[in-house]
Amino acid sequence: MLSVLTSFLCFLCAALRTAQIYDAHNPLCRDILRPNNNMDLASLTAVWWAVALLFITVLVTKISRARVTTVDLHRTTGQLPPLVNGVALLKLLPTLLNKGLPAMVNDLYVKYGSVFMVSSFGVKVTLLIGPEVTAHFFQGLESEISHGNLFEFTVPMFGEAVGYGRDTATRTEQMRFHIEALRPSRLRSHVYPMLQEVEGYFAKWGEEGIVDLKLEFEKLLMLISSRCLLGKEVRENMFDEVYTLFHEIEDNGVTLISFLFPYLPTPANRKRDKARIRLTQILSDVVDSRKNSGRVEDDTLQKLIDSKYKDGRPTTVEEVVGLIIGLLFAGKHTSSHTSTWTAACLLSHPTFLRAAIEEQQQISSKYKDMGLDYNAFIEMDTLHSCIKEALRKHPPTPMLVRRAHKQFMVKTKEGKEYDIPQDHIVATPTIVTNNISYIYKDPQVYDPCRFGPERREDKVGGKFSYTSFSGGRHICTGEAYAYMQLKVIWSHLLRNFELELISPFPKTDWGKFLPEPQGKLLVKYKRNGIL
Repeated sequence: MLSVLTSFLCFLCAALRTAQIYDAHNPLCRDILRPNNNMDLASLTAVWWAVALLFITVLVTKISRARVTTVDLHRTTGQLPPLVNGVALLKLLPTLLNKGLPAMVNDLYVKYGSVFMVSSFGVKVTLLIGPEVTAHFFQGLESEISHGNLFEFTVPMFGEAVGYGRDTATRTEQMRFHIEALRPSRLRSHVYPMLQEVEGYFAKWGEEGIVDLKLEFEKLLMLISSRCLLGKEVRENMFDEVYTLFHEIEDNGVTLISFLFPYLPTPANRKRDKARIRLTQILSDVVDSRKNSGRVEDDTLQKLIDSKYKDGRPTTVEEVVGLIIGLLFAGKHTSSHTSTWTAACLLSHPTFLRAAIEEQQQISSKYKDMGLDYNAFIEMDTLHSCIKEALRKHPPTPMLVRRAHKQFMVKTKEGKEYDIPQDHIVATPTIVTNNISYIYKDPQVYDPCRFGPERREDKVGGKFSYTSFSGGRHICTGEAYAYMQLKVIWSHLLRNFELELISPFPKTDWGKFLPEPQGKLLVKYKRNGIL
């Protein structure tokens, strides 16, 4: 029950941060919210009371100092979305507690339609559900609709020199560096290193045994990231320390407290900061070494080192380090969860598992003489659909949030038009959009065939029918890279092992800001010979 309540609070916190109600750089907020060092935040009950008190304190402080622009709903001339007030939300509390946040939002969608406004704790959030009403959400200019302050929690994780520690113009150029470093044309150079890491890792498995695939994927993906993103210096000489430090940043940087109050001196934030300082030192030494020696490597780190801003200015060491840590976090965190969900789904559906194995047999036979390469993995459509379907059912980010800087209008599938006010918080729940019944047939069923050439449900449904990698101006730059590394991993497993899921299908841990599979994923394996 607490994890479900946490998921709802995460949604409210995301809205608050996007609205910039809480300003972590404000010294007054930091002083008021500085906790007693002896406070026991290990107790979940204490955490909840702390969150509640901190939330109220910050809200009152900010409002009393008039630091927030109040949204005037009467400024619009058109029709506003239907309002779901606190009483209506209370009626849905049993659904929230018993079935989770996605079920509650879906019930609201069924009752109020694809556009409605939720009012809770004085915060009004408009939800947009479905491709017909989300075009501006995904495609609007940064000056019209943006993330607001939502990702400020990443600044202590990646550093102030990159991302949301910089102004919009600089951040946009840094996004270009990421796009160029990870563009699909560069994937060819990553395939062989990925294959080496995968083959080397699974060569250490015995003839048969039981493993926690969730943990195995986590380790393997970090190895791949170290090789392809960070470079051979890290992979060959300092992987263990980097792996430990990254875990410290990851585990302590996305807690609810760290998300809402990233600069609060909590034990988790202190561990995060200490790990980032050390990781920054290690990676800075690598970058300095390359620059001073003139040595050039064929990896993503090198692409970021060579990147230049439009005015000709090269990236600094601090910027390169921040950019690569951000890439590492986004790629490893998402891929680790997706690979686990793919395992759970595939191993629970023998029909699709057989289809994926048969595809591997056919492609392996075709590339028997030359070996699997970039082209071979691109041809693995069945495996691609299996991964994509796991992502549809279990998107890495279940709720996307923006702040509207200018008023805009949306038109529903039924033809109703609604005005979204300026300064309003807008959200689209990926977990609901990915399960709309008029787009996806039997959406609760795991069915990779829905993405095949005969059905193409996501394409027929409209441009933003499938948003597991977001969309429009903020689409994930590493989508192609993520699919490639997951196909390299799963291709090897399907060709070399018989796999059986022996633990229950995992539940979603909604207690995390970024939900993940809960518990272990125990799998029995047995080698079947290399195809």
